[in-house]
Amino acid sequence: MSNNQEMSSQSKNNTLVPIIIIAGLFFIFGFVTWINGALIPFMKTINELTDAQSYLVATASYISFVVMALPASYIINKIGYRKGMSLGLIIMAIGALVFIPAAEARTYWMFLTAIFIQGAGMTLLQTASNPYITILGPIESAAKRIAIMGIANKVAGALGSVIFGAILLSGIDEIKEKLNLVDATEKASLLNTMADSVVTPYVVMAIVLFLLGVLIRKAPLPHVEAQPIEASETGGKAKSSILQFPHLWLGVLALFVYVGVEVIAGDTIIAYGISLDIPIEKAKFFTLFTLMAMVATYALGVFLIPKYISQAFALKASAVLGIILSFCIVFSDGFASVLFVAALGIANALVWPAVWPLALTGLGKFTKTASALLIMAISGGAILPLLYGDLVDKKKEHLLANGINEVSATADAASFGYWILLPCYVIILYYALFGHKVGLKKA
Repeated sequence: MSNNQEMSSQSKNNTLVPIIIIAGLFFIFGFVTWINGALIPFMKTINELTDAQSYLVATASYISFVVMALPASYIINKIGYRKGMSLGLIIMAIGALVFIPAAEARTYWMFLTAIFIQGAGMTLLQTASNPYITILGPIESAAKRIAIMGIANKVAGALGSVIFGAILLSGIDEIKEKLNLVDATEKASLLNTMADSVVTPYVVMAIVLFLLGVLIRKAPLPHVEAQPIEASETGGKAKSSILQFPHLWLGVLALFVYVGVEVIAGDTIIAYGISLDIPIEKAKFFTLFTLMAMVATYALGVFLIPKYISQAFALKASAVLGIILSFCIVFSDGFASVLFVAALGIANALVWPAVWPLALTGLGKFTKTASALLIMAISGGAILPLLYGDLVDKKKEHLLANGINEVSATADAASFGYWILLPCYVIILYYALFGHKVGLKKA
């Protein structure tokens, strides 16, 4: 008995430092990812965009996960997890530097290019770090480790949204009023000055990312590999192709819609608050509400999983809560509806930690390729916010055409867009109930 306790203690000590290091990486891409909530209204103003066009910020960031995930898997197979993480950080630094010429030119496609490059770096970083933390210890406690990563990710996201909200959105109401009163020359000057405000923070970001990219190569990260799949787990037949794991592909779909709703909850809430005529000085903190709700739920997950609840149960509860909150958002108004959007952070927090280990169960040698497919599912964050923005624009046009005033039409359309959440949470609930078992031998 004492030998088992000693081995367990030694195992925890062996994984503690790697967990701290990987948590640091999750902190980094959490910071970079969640500043999109501030970037969207900022880009909308300086580039004079529609709602749908402004959400291309999220699209540019998340579409890179489709383009780069399989190449990232190939790179990691060649150079390993640690060098893959290092390269990802350096690519993110390059993306940050592209913000400088983009700001000087005040050209939207250049900003989108910079965001895409940073997304490519994050793809490599996530393709390496997510499976690494999943297989670093027992699979049944993987959701607990990933929840710890989520805390680091969302705390960083909260800091990023507050810092960049203060840098980019402070005084934006007054600037918008001035833009309606000045001539074309002065308007261009005001917008150029506003665009230049991104230069200093992104230079600092580039320096930090580059230094971390160099340092991670010397980090004490042990080599880990997933356990090989046993034929008995899949009904007696050994698997020879990634296509033979339906529970993985259903997991990819669940993650696709999950990332979409998570990004909608975090990246639209500021713009949604503004559409309800809430001052930007207050609305700029709304992404913080969503992220803090996620952090609190992650902490709860660390305590509860797997000792008190299973990963599958956490996923079921999250999906049901998401369905309830989706109805609450569209059938409420004012600040109460903003709070329901923020509460989606509670519904979303444990989905990612639960789906990863459920989807990777029994993958063995296919784990790196499967991880790339799961990372590709992050593209849901590129597509669903864009669909949300399109729904909002079309609903607003319809309301205006029917004589509804501008203020009411804007608020009602923004609320209507959240109907897109409902089918997404239904898909997640299906995966929690049945999808994660498809193709695996029944216990």
